[in-house]
Amino acid sequence: MTSEIKQAPSLSRDLFQMTWPMLFGVLSLMSFQLADSAFIGQLGVAPLAAVGFTVPMYQLIIGVQVGLGIATTALISKALGANQTDHAKQLGGLVVIIGAALIALLCLALWLARASILNMLGGEPELLSTLSLYWQPWLVSAWIGAMLYFGYSLCRAHGNTLLPGITMVATSLLNIVLDPLYMFVFDWGLVGAPYATVTSFAIGCLIIYPKVIARQWLGFKFKPGSISSSIKQLSSITGPAMLSQFMPSLSAMFATALVAAYGTAAVAAWGLGTRLEFFSIVIVLALTMSMPPMIGRFWGAGDLDSIHQLVKLSVKFVLLWQLAVAIIWLLMSDSISHIMTTDLSVSTVLQSYLLKVPLSYGTLGLCMIMVSVCNAMGLPMRALLISCLRLFLCYLPLLWLGSKIDGLDGLMSGAMVGNLTAGLMAWVLYQKGFKQAVKASIS
Repeated sequence: MTSEIKQAPSLSRDLFQMTWPMLFGVLSLMSFQLADSAFIGQLGVAPLAAVGFTVPMYQLIIGVQVGLGIATTALISKALGANQTDHAKQLGGLVVIIGAALIALLCLALWLARASILNMLGGEPELLSTLSLYWQPWLVSAWIGAMLYFGYSLCRAHGNTLLPGITMVATSLLNIVLDPLYMFVFDWGLVGAPYATVTSFAIGCLIIYPKVIARQWLGFKFKPGSISSSIKQLSSITGPAMLSQFMPSLSAMFATALVAAYGTAAVAAWGLGTRLEFFSIVIVLALTMSMPPMIGRFWGAGDLDSIHQLVKLSVKFVLLWQLAVAIIWLLMSDSISHIMTTDLSVSTVLQSYLLKVPLSYGTLGLCMIMVSVCNAMGLPMRALLISCLRLFLCYLPLLWLGSKIDGLDGLMSGAMVGNLTAGLMAWVLYQKGFKQAVKASIS
């Protein structure tokens, strides 16, 4: 009991020091995405709908890069703890090379399949020209953004969250400034938004990679015979983690297809709601970036008690924080919906979204933390199980059921109940996994 009392302030302090740079960094990223949506919203329903159909594809790309990022943090921090600096450099080089190739192939595949994707998601054929116009520069921005993210992952793996945090803020502020300049002053319209992102992310890479190379965190001199073993290490974590990250994008496709049955305005509102959701759970996203290095160190030292205390501390904070966020969205739903779009039909649907779905952001955050914790503990299959059950047992079935009961309003209610149910399920699965880990450590 005494050790727990002594550890609590230290854990809180360490978690805060690791999290606050990520919080401001991720918050700035969410802010520029909201700014993108607000500026695009002034162009009409069709451009907003094009962005709405882009969200699931963006989550697919994010799934690949985050899966690699998880492996980067876990394996490099472990190698550094064992004083294997050369191996850590080699892992960093492999992550950058493999990540660049994978994301490039994925972006190419999405571009070639854009018409089929639009049709699969239930989009109107007339949207294809607008979608194509937007996707060309957007896919370029997605690739550059992934490369920047790999640089951030290398920094976090070495215990540095300040550099990526500052760079996130700088690139996001630049993006917000360039958005209206490219879209309205230069009169580029819809394509101005992704071109602004291309510019800001490219500058971010010019900031991060010279520093990463100067600090010798990245190397491309591979020892003979070591590449295959390193790739095997990366794939053992990346594979399940990537699949876990793919689940939300796959779920988002099904959800968008359900929403598309209610028209273009509903898709546009759902896309805006999703952007607001990303913004609302920014503290959770920051925690999923800052907690794994801490958990990895505890796991390597066999300090399971500190892991459990850290998890309980973060869960309590997230539930209280997200409740406060939900109340804010509830009180501001009318004004926010009119700020985000000038179209009355889109605004009405968005207001309904803000009155219901944010109430479940706390348990959604709990799910995300449990997935991150399990990956950091070397339990990627349990993390994958939590992701699959959250989406395909809780979220999507209740989304569909709600739509059948009460149309679009029922769909919003289904999303809320689905997240609430998933949070409880994730906590139970984590508890069981942790107890098994304790038994294994004792034996």
